[in-house]
Amino acid sequence: MSSYQRVNSVMDVSGHIAGVDEVGRGPLAGPVIAAAVILDKSNPIEGLADSKVLSASRREVLAASIKERSLCWALGRAEVEEIDRLNILRASLLAMKRAVAALSLAPDMALVDGNQAPELMCPVRTIVRGDATVAAISAASILAKVARDAEMNALDRLFPGYGFSKHKGYPTPEHLDALAKSGVSAVHRRSFAPVRKHLGQVL
Repeated sequence: MSSYQRVNSVMDVSGHIAGVDEVGRGPLAGPVIAAAVILDKSNPIEGLADSKVLSASRREVLAASIKERSLCWALGRAEVEEIDRLNILRASLLAMKRAVAALSLAPDMALVDGNQAPELMCPVRTIVRGDATVAAISAASILAKVARDAEMNALDRLFPGYGFSKHKGYPTPEHLDALAKSGVSAVHRRSFAPVRKHLGQVL
């Protein structure tokens, strides 16, 4: 029997609390990447916020601080093939579970952004907009965003012409136009409707 459980309050919880978030549910290409972070309460990091409201350069600076000053951090991911097989929600939860499992310290509780929780071997609380309100989740959001952006930049070099370094796989007009012209690459999510539309085209 799994020890997974939801909790409604983090009051009175001592020990290691992990913030967990993922990046990459919406894109048409690339993996979904999650991060888990246990911050050091004695060494707070100023400026943590939802990664979406920070500039790329600010995220890079904060990511370096998080890696240096947190008690531990880890990344998890689900690949394109897993996204297509499981669906994006289940793949995102799998990436979160992998991130938490990779932590060097076992958390006593996990705080997860959103309203869906992965099955973890510790109590878990979901917090809508947690990436903007909970420091540990903000830190996880930043690490996941920096890691995924770096991956999409690398994929842009492997699959030129799609503009991955600009739109990071999201369905922008530029990306949709590239799909229409060049077809579906090996890193596109075939289960997503805009990609399925072009599956009959020559790569």
